[in-house]
Amino acid sequence: MTFALPDPKRGFASDNQASVHPEILAAMAAVNEGHQPAYGEDAVTARLREVVRGHFGAAAEVFPVFNGTGANVVSLQAMSRPWSAVVCPESAHINTDECGAAEKIAGLKLVTVPAPDGKLTPELVERYATGFGNIQRRQPSAVSITQSTELGTVYTPQEVAAVAAAAHERGLGVHMDGARIANAAAALGVPMRAFTTDAGVDVLSFGGTKNGLLLGEAVVVLNPGAVEGLAFLRKSSMQLASKMRYVSAQLVALLDGDLWLRNAAHANAMARRLADAAGALPGVRITQDVQANTVFAIVPKDAAERLRKRFAFYTWDERTGEVRWVCSFDTTEEDVDAFAAALAEELAA
Repeated sequence: MTFALPDPKRGFASDNQASVHPEILAAMAAVNEGHQPAYGEDAVTARLREVVRGHFGAAAEVFPVFNGTGANVVSLQAMSRPWSAVVCPESAHINTDECGAAEKIAGLKLVTVPAPDGKLTPELVERYATGFGNIQRRQPSAVSITQSTELGTVYTPQEVAAVAAAAHERGLGVHMDGARIANAAAALGVPMRAFTTDAGVDVLSFGGTKNGLLLGEAVVVLNPGAVEGLAFLRKSSMQLASKMRYVSAQLVALLDGDLWLRNAAHANAMARRLADAAGALPGVRITQDVQANTVFAIVPKDAAERLRKRFAFYTWDERTGEVRWVCSFDTTEEDVDAFAAALAEELAA
C-alpha cells in the first residue's frame, strides 16, 4: 500500500511533525520476530534497563510509556497524594498544553510561577511552595522543571542542583519534564546525568518522540525513595504497553550509542542557523536566547500570515505577534535557507 502525501515540505511548527529516524524504524523491524513476553517482561525491555542505567546511574529504573503527557501524569502521581500541589513555571507544558491532565487524571493542583525565561529558581520555589500544614491549602509535594524549557532555554547543571536543593530542603520531590532533554544535553555539552541524577532530580520524563521516535517516552526513576506505586499507576493511567518490546526497541536504538545526541545536536544547529538568518532581517526580533532547537521571534503579523501559507509554524502570542519555529533532526540547511528567504520576501512585500 502506498500513500501520496499532500505536501512533503518540512515545516517549523513542531518536532512532533518530523519523520521517524530510519534507525528507529529498523530497530522496530529487528524485534518483529516470533513471540516475546508481554507488558515489559521481554528481552528488549531488559536491555533498555541496562542502557538507561548506563546513562543515569545504577539505581535508575525505567518505565516505558506511550506519550509525554502520560509520562508526566504518571510521574507526578507517583510523587504526590490526592491533596498535593506541584510548583511549576506558568509556561510549563503540564500547565499549558496537556489539557489539564495533571488536574483531571492525577487530581493535582498546579501552582504556576511567572518565569520570563521559563526557568524556576530557588527563590521562586521558596516564594511559591507555601501553605505547609495549613488544612485549607493543597500541600506542596513536588516541583516540576522542563529541560529544555518551553521557551527554548536550558538549565545548567548548577541551576538544576540549586532548584533541587531548595525543593529537597522543603521536603519536595523534583520532577523533570525531559521532552527535549537530548537537545539540552547537546547544548550544554554534558552527559544527561549531569543535570538529572547528579543534580538531584528524583524522577524524569524522558522524551523520544521529539527526537526521532515513532512513539514512546519513558518515566525514569532516579531516586526510588521519591515515588510510590508507579508500576500500578502506569497501568491505571493507561500507559502500559502490552507489546512493549516495540516501544523499548526504539528507546534502545536511540540511547545505546549516540543517535540521541546526533539528532539533537543537528536540530540545535539548524535552530541557530535559522535564528541568525531571521534575526538579521529588518522587522524581526529574536525574543529568547536560542539555546536548543526552538526559535522565538516577533514578526509583523501580515508577513507571518503570508509566510504560514508557505511553511507551517505557530503563533506563540497573538498579542505581541511572537511566533515559534522548531527545528528537528531531519531539518536541513536547505530547509532553513528556503524559509529565511521566504521570510525576507514576505517582509518586503
